[in-house]
Amino acid sequence: MKKSFEKKSLLKWLLLFLGWTLLGLFSASQIYIRYAYYTEHPPTWRQAFNVAFSDWYAWALLSPFILWFAERFPLERGAKKRRWLAHLLAGVVFSIIKMFVELKLFQLATGVTREATLPQLHSNLLTYGAILGIFYAFNYYRKYREHELRASQLEARLSQAQLQALKMQLHPHFLFNTLHAISTLIHKDVEAADRMIARLSDLLRLALENAGAQEAPLKQEIDFLERYLDIERTRFPDRLTVHMDVASETLDMLVPNLILQPLVENAVRHGIAPRSAPGTIAISAHCENGRLLIAVRDNGPGLLQNQFTEGLGLMNTRARL
Repeated sequence: MKKSFEKKSLLKWLLLFLGWTLLGLFSASQIYIRYAYYTEHPPTWRQAFNVAFSDWYAWALLSPFILWFAERFPLERGAKKRRWLAHLLAGVVFSIIKMFVELKLFQLATGVTREATLPQLHSNLLTYGAILGIFYAFNYYRKYREHELRASQLEARLSQAQLQALKMQLHPHFLFNTLHAISTLIHKDVEAADRMIARLSDLLRLALENAGAQEAPLKQEIDFLERYLDIERTRFPDRLTVHMDVASETLDMLVPNLILQPLVENAVRHGIAPRSAPGTIAISAHCENGRLLIAVRDNGPGLLQNQFTEGLGLMNTRARL
């Protein structure tokens, strides 16, 4: 962790140094072209480089102190007047220091002594203000990205918690319904009730194995559904027929975990159980316009619009989708 922080810090200062170097190159080319165009004896490229880099590398040496001061006295919205005054005074001080650092760097590079001039103070103040502006712009952008990242992480955690809560509702709902079905058979057909208990054991094992998964391949959902249908076929041995029409390319597609069973359970409850005649449930899955379309249909009597109430299974299915 410490090494990673040190690498990032080193990279930041290297990029900052590169930025000052690019400004020095740009300034040197500007100096050379301007004097070459307006004077008969233009400076050499080396002379232009000496002038430009002594200027911008002076800022490079002072920039860590300027950035430290900017962090120490941030000019945020609603900043007090004394902070603005502090930066005004700091701008004057850094501008004066910069002039002397620039002259020293120029002397070291050329051996020639120059004198500071008053106009340099004004241009240095503008540069100091530009440094502050760029620093605060990057700082605000960084904070915005961090805030955006935290918001997305919180949203993802909230979504996961909501889905987990829905699944915790759905599992007991399914379990109680299955136990109720077993209780209706236990006094009529002991062997059938025993088979249902065995199938329920398999279902609970699968449900527990995948309890932490929010999504599952469709083929896994169908496998879970087949075990559930074994229970329902035991309840309705001569009345329940199931047709599966699942395209092979959909089997590996991800769907919300335990999404099919509540829909089929509703079809059994409202389409098969109320009638004495045989009934059929058709389950299909195929791709349509790049999307996975799953349908569960039954040939039961149906419900009138004013008779329909959305139960826990359908509400959870809709919320999870």
